[in-house]
Amino acid sequence: MTSRIQSATPGEHQGEQATGQAPYPTGAGSVSGRQNGRDARASLDELHETARRIAANVERVLVGKPDVIRIALVTLLAEGHLLVEDVPGVGKTSLAKALARSIDCTVSRIQFTPDLLPSDVTGVSIYNRQSGEFEFRPGPVFANIVVGDEINRASPKTQSALLECMEEHQVTVDTSTYHLEEPFMVIATQNPIEMEGTYALPEAQRDRFTARVSIGYPDQQAELAMVDEHAGHNPLADLEPVSDRESVQRLIETVRSVHMSPEIRRYAVDLVAATRQVPEIRLGASPRATLQLVRASRAQAALSGREFVVPDDLHTVAVPVLAHRMVLTTEAHAARRSATDVVRAILHRVPVPQGSNHR
Repeated sequence: MTSRIQSATPGEHQGEQATGQAPYPTGAGSVSGRQNGRDARASLDELHETARRIAANVERVLVGKPDVIRIALVTLLAEGHLLVEDVPGVGKTSLAKALARSIDCTVSRIQFTPDLLPSDVTGVSIYNRQSGEFEFRPGPVFANIVVGDEINRASPKTQSALLECMEEHQVTVDTSTYHLEEPFMVIATQNPIEMEGTYALPEAQRDRFTARVSIGYPDQQAELAMVDEHAGHNPLADLEPVSDRESVQRLIETVRSVHMSPEIRRYAVDLVAATRQVPEIRLGASPRATLQLVRASRAQAALSGREFVVPDDLHTVAVPVLAHRMVLTTEAHAARRSATDVVRAILHRVPVPQGSNHR
């Protein structure tokens, strides 16, 4: 293993600052269940309390971005993967590290570079001269949370090493398959500028990411708070875990059981199908996008204190979940239309299910 691959634990340092409050209401109600004599799922109250603690922890590092942090939590609870794309210096890696260190679980970090090999990510079989057999040495992908920094700086060959991991939660090396521990989440960052020597993620790779977020610049008040409080101190140095792997897995089980009525399921399918019929789009969202939209909307509903999904939940997650999966036509680019614009137009055009009871 080379120095490009670093193990990251919840106590390591590096990053930027933050403060603020996230919009997590105090929810009522619960979604219960038992497995092997123990609670397999958590109540909504427990979900809210855990989400609040994680969000507050991340906000110590990333200032003034509660919506971005909420999408990151939605992706975690939806058993998905997050792509953070933005200009340098706005806290992409800090967001990924802060979320990873807020959970007491196994964490690894991969610094993607042009000479990184697939075996540097997945692991490699090494011949043991004493035993006369090959032994598998796991790569950094064998962790609950994998932080991939500047993923577009690696070659497509190395990027593709994550395809099986992200979709099937397993790694196949030399005809042997190794399963990854649950929960498993990849948080990757990439820089949309300085494209010399970089490799844009192909459509198949982007489709593996449940959501894409852009952090953006902080407002003046948030940036001033960052200067005042953390100009001489690294907030990640003192960040401690506020949850653990078992608790997060229980929350994921809770999200899985959030109810989605047939009308809302049909609405989700209609939204995704509409992306395949818009003239500005050359390649619409895939059926995988429909599944990810459903999972993300369930997580959004749970974070909002409900045991059922409403149309507003789909509206909240539609842009982060769908926009990065679509390929626009040349005419759309010439007209300066973005995928985000197209998704928002679809949300206005597709009829919303009528009626207030979606339980």
